[in-house]
Amino acid sequence: MKLRKWRDLLGTKLMLLATLFISSLFFSIIILLLFKSSLVLESSSLVDILFSPNWNPDINNFGLAAIIIGTMLVTGIALLIAIPISLLTAIYIAEYAPGKIRRILRPFLDVLAGVPSVVYGLCSFLLLVPLVKNVIAPFFGIQSTGLCIFTAAITLAIMVFPIIISLCVESFSAIPLALKEASLSIGATKWETVKKVVFRASGPNIFAAILLGFGRAFGETIAVNMVVGGIPRIPSSIFSPGETLASLIASKYGELMSIPLYESALMLVALILFFVVFLFNFLGVLVLRRARKRWNT
Repeated sequence: MKLRKWRDLLGTKLMLLATLFISSLFFSIIILLLFKSSLVLESSSLVDILFSPNWNPDINNFGLAAIIIGTMLVTGIALLIAIPISLLTAIYIAEYAPGKIRRILRPFLDVLAGVPSVVYGLCSFLLLVPLVKNVIAPFFGIQSTGLCIFTAAITLAIMVFPIIISLCVESFSAIPLALKEASLSIGATKWETVKKVVFRASGPNIFAAILLGFGRAFGETIAVNMVVGGIPRIPSSIFSPGETLASLIASKYGELMSIPLYESALMLVALILFFVVFLFNFLGVLVLRRARKRWNT
């Protein structure tokens, strides 16, 4: 009996230590990034760094405004593409698709979510870049190399599809059947029931899915770095090359890292990325938990 209690106590302590270790990683990353970025913050104010459009490490200019604008453009366009397509797909899977098709599509989405980002980037480079260069950009009377904001946004949208679709399908499927039957019983059509009952009841979950998708898109690195163009300047159009915060780190880290100020500037970029992605993921999870509590109570 004592041996069983001792084993139970030991197992509990080991799980506690594992939990504390994982939790400490979060604070360790923050402390490390703060320490590494302190040098550039001593030489330039945070306001100057965030609002200056000039990124030229050779003369100690580390302005991030153009890169932040590029990041927001890529992420915003990606979500404008991903949100309606994901919602329509989720509605079909949850409400219209036959059971056999639904059982096929759900694992397929899980596989898409697990595909390495470099694979998306490579496929985008081989397919989307020529398409944008030779078809889409000329259609609007614009010359483009195909390595641009728009190509990166389409790539991100494709990568975000599985996340938003899976969360929305789960949300739509969790709505009590009685709500849908009540709507249908008073003469509402299937689409009216989806629009006025399913959408309204799933509002918080949809919002949470979008936030989580935004967090994934905002911090994506390799795939974007392969197709965005890698030029840290304010883009004149969505078919112009640009740069994002994540791709800047991927492309520049390793260059001139013997210069402490240069390294410190990239660490500050990583710190900004960390906080933004954490904020949107935290908000998404918080909204999702509150929505689940509402249905469980």
